[in-house]
Amino acid sequence: MIYPKDFKTKIGFDQIQEKIISYCLSPLGVQYVKKMRFTADYNKIVNYIEQTSELTSILLFDTPFPSQNYFDLTETLKRIKIPATFIEEEELFELNLSLITINKIYHFFKEKENYPYLKELSDSLEIDDNILKKINDIIDEKGVIKDTASSNLAEIRNQLRKKKKSVDITLFRSLDAIKKDGWAADNSTPTIRNGRSVIPIPVSHKRKVNGFIHDESSTGQTVYIEPTQVFELNNHIRELQSAERREIIKILTQFTEEIRPEIDTFSRKYTLLGLFDFIRAKARYSISIEGKKPTILKKPHIYLEGARHPLLYEAHKKQNKSIVPLNLKLDIQERILVITGPNAGGKSVCLKTVGLIQYMLQCGLLVPVNENTKLGIFRDIFINIGDEQSLENDLSTYSSHLFHLKNFLQKTRKESLFLIDEFGAGTEPHLGGAIAEAVLEELNQKKSFGVITTHYANLKKVADEVDGMINGAMLFDTKKMSPLYILKMGKPGSSFAFEIAEKIGLPKRVIKKASQKTGHTQLDFDKQLAQLEIDKRELDKQQTGLKVADNFLSELIDKYENLTAELESSKKKIIANANKQAKEIILNSNKLIENTIRDIKQVKAEKEKTKIIRKKLSSEKDKIIAAEKKLQKKEEKPITKEKISVGSYVKIKGQDNVGKVIDMHRNKVIVSFDSFNLTTTKGQLELTKKQKNTTPTTLTQNYSKFSDALNKKAANFKLSLDVRGNRTEEALSKTLQYIDDSILIGIHEVEIIHGKGDGILRSAIHELLSNTKEVKTFHDQHADSGGHGVTIVTFK
Repeated sequence: MIYPKDFKTKIGFDQIQEKIISYCLSPLGVQYVKKMRFTADYNKIVNYIEQTSELTSILLFDTPFPSQNYFDLTETLKRIKIPATFIEEEELFELNLSLITINKIYHFFKEKENYPYLKELSDSLEIDDNILKKINDIIDEKGVIKDTASSNLAEIRNQLRKKKKSVDITLFRSLDAIKKDGWAADNSTPTIRNGRSVIPIPVSHKRKVNGFIHDESSTGQTVYIEPTQVFELNNHIRELQSAERREIIKILTQFTEEIRPEIDTFSRKYTLLGLFDFIRAKARYSISIEGKKPTILKKPHIYLEGARHPLLYEAHKKQNKSIVPLNLKLDIQERILVITGPNAGGKSVCLKTVGLIQYMLQCGLLVPVNENTKLGIFRDIFINIGDEQSLENDLSTYSSHLFHLKNFLQKTRKESLFLIDEFGAGTEPHLGGAIAEAVLEELNQKKSFGVITTHYANLKKVADEVDGMINGAMLFDTKKMSPLYILKMGKPGSSFAFEIAEKIGLPKRVIKKASQKTGHTQLDFDKQLAQLEIDKRELDKQQTGLKVADNFLSELIDKYENLTAELESSKKKIIANANKQAKEIILNSNKLIENTIRDIKQVKAEKEKTKIIRKKLSSEKDKIIAAEKKLQKKEEKPITKEKISVGSYVKIKGQDNVGKVIDMHRNKVIVSFDSFNLTTTKGQLELTKKQKNTTPTTLTQNYSKFSDALNKKAANFKLSLDVRGNRTEEALSKTLQYIDDSILIGIHEVEIIHGKGDGILRSAIHELLSNTKEVKTFHDQHADSGGHGVTIVTFK
């Protein structure tokens, strides 16, 4: 059940239907869009979603899907089903083209197993080749009956051509004679009037020419005369044309009689052709809103991740603006969400997004969410949005709200989803809040699911205390005094009424008086909510910065370990090489000694002097060998590590920052570096003395700044780069920077819009992408979405 009757208008689904209609190729497809209805049948929903998902994949990634000649011949088929009727030439032409399209769809899926839902739908679309051949024997590619359609028609048309040629010859001869007599202008040429070949003659000479007047000009200065010589010829042509028409009717009648037994089969095929047009239109719309297929559950459940209001998304996309995605969860434990926060902070958009996405899903459409989204099935959706004051029924705005709430209470059940905007508003706040609280408790007892928006503090309190309900806050930037349009589940939000009033410029004395009249209790409550929000955002920011810093430090440690291992390996190689060289020097020294002694002997030197020289050289040799052994012993001596315990002041080897050991488990050590903790091993640490007046590490500060910059870059990042109109060098520079940014923030796929033109810019960008190792693949966009003018790039 959908309530109220104008639900589609209130939620914006009527606008989505119009957008889908704009993608249809035939009246049959349009009829399907108009008949699109909400259903709670799980199998139907899955079937519709899978069909749309498969065709979306085809349009994005597969060969071109047939997208022409979706003619609707259903009325023609109904007419020619009656005996003695026949199909007209134009209808036969459209029948031929549309049957070819139907056959193409059949053959598209015939050999493909990866589209099971559409393949099953197309199995009955095959067209008998004999039918197509018969049509091809009758009509040409321009929709004209062929001369060869029958031997009689060929003979008639042959005579027609001859007679027309005779008429042309006779007419030009007559015109030449009339021109010589001066009864027609020199630039006069034959023309056609009422299907007859005639000559234009000035009205002053009309009685000088033998023939029949068929027409005159708008000014009355010229008459159009059929000369007597061609009159009989034209009459014969008329007779041949009538014979030609009779023969064509005979051919068409004979063909119609042949296909009449198959008309019911054709009608079913055209119904399926319209259905494929409808599914194709849904797929085209899904591409435009980046729709996805969520996980569909049989029971009521809502888990939205990265959800976007489709109409808002398209509007922002045209203005090159980003949209803040919605994350929301409702399950059996927390079924009702109470959203509070500032005016114009996105509460209503959040509520409408939930309702519209759920309704779209149960109408068989892909929805603009992340693929992790899980949506269940509801049997009913109720909505109460906007001012519904009724003069005809003598209902005020608040009375209208109460009327809807009465219906909610009567008709909601476990499988119902209700959506109420500005719950309780429209009457005296204290009484309106009390009624709203009672209604909310009653709806909660029915175990229904729901989303409401409100400013009433008592409803925040109920949502916090009662099982089955949960608070949600629309976040607000207290520094810039502007809404963030982000929903935070689990806590209520402040209205920031005084802050917004101050920003708008309301006099301070008025704000002061208002705060005095409000009372301290309410003000303190709102201030606490605001302060909690500020503290929470600051804490989240710090945690993000610390996480980035911790990851960076871990990365540094890994690099340090690798570098240490490389240095140790290099050191051993150098020492080994030095030892080898030292040995070579010693051996060379020995040879030098022996050679020296031999030389001394040869010159018969004194033995005493020889002994002194040998003794000195031997001493030098012993010193070198002793030094070598000492070096080897020193290298082999094990390195002893000083003991590290809880409370020790340590630093990472190669780093200057000093931390304190706060916990140890076996070889794992947790070290506190002022504003963050680091887990490492004993081998990466060395004992040191405590530094006085230590300040937060530069690393943490730098990476907190880095985190902010990264978040800002990610928030402003767009999934497409437009370089049309740029010079080649400038476009390549922008593309290279865009690739770097995409990889930095972890984007998997982007598109580069370079336009078609002469293809110079496209070729240059493709060459750049080919030489960029981070690029996994790149290809042209589908023809429906830009073709050669857009390149899709995916990264490794």
